[in-house]
Amino acid sequence: MTDTSKYHLPKGTSADGPYDLLVTPESAGWGHSGLRILTLGPGQAHTLSTGDSEFLVLPLTGSCTVTTDGTAFELTGRTGVFASATDFAYLPRESVALISSADGGTFALPSARTERSSLSARYGPQKNVPVELRGAGACSRQVNNYCLPGTFEAEQLLVCEVLTPGGNWSSYPPHKHDTARPGQESELEEIYYFQVAGEDGFAYQRVYGTADRPIDVLAEVRSGDTVLIPHGWHGPSIAAPGYDLYYLNVMAGPGQDRAWLICDDPAHGWVRGTWKSQDVDDRLPFEGLTQ
Repeated sequence: MTDTSKYHLPKGTSADGPYDLLVTPESAGWGHSGLRILTLGPGQAHTLSTGDSEFLVLPLTGSCTVTTDGTAFELTGRTGVFASATDFAYLPRESVALISSADGGTFALPSARTERSSLSARYGPQKNVPVELRGAGACSRQVNNYCLPGTFEAEQLLVCEVLTPGGNWSSYPPHKHDTARPGQESELEEIYYFQVAGEDGFAYQRVYGTADRPIDVLAEVRSGDTVLIPHGWHGPSIAAPGYDLYYLNVMAGPGQDRAWLICDDPAHGWVRGTWKSQDVDDRLPFEGLTQ
């Protein structure tokens, strides 16, 4: 018996009301991380009340205007997740925002429950998003670091995107962040939201645990699928040959220092040492841009 059916949410199975996907701390069975996927038709709008969580408004496709507390943020957005990084907006807890789109689009709304409210709503320009090429050889991938320590200030929320060329492995070597160990490891819940290039594109996601905290997930994922990672080693994320893979990572946890610290599975951490003798995959970056 595996945990795949519990933690793998195929496209449409967690839709609710206006949302193509609705993951809350309550629905996930944890304390902090959340994600909503909102699709708006041309001229449509949606009112988002953040409640006890902070949010990003992150265009996946299309553009939108985010209006909150008398200020409007015009998000240029993008034509798709493989085209470029995007600009975005940050919304603090206990705020209300109107998200409107003249031409329509799909928007990710990652969130983190937080008790703090020291920050105001702000705009995140696309030009300020650090684009990192990570790994080498068949482990080459691109990471768009939107909202991480040192890239964009938030209370608890951590958000990035990973783009993996077809045939490559990412989130590898397997790693975890489920135990608070100062300076070594953070305690963070994580959501993976997937898009795969190509009508029939697919990929695989692995999550496995320790003897003390078992978990066993091996999911074939397609566009619109989600995998929840409450704890345990996660990786690899495997892009099938011919199908580029995208996933949005949303993380949050109880730690007040907002750190992203991971530890590799000691059985596989040695793989990092092999990258020194390999080149980065020349299909990267997808957007022709590094910063």
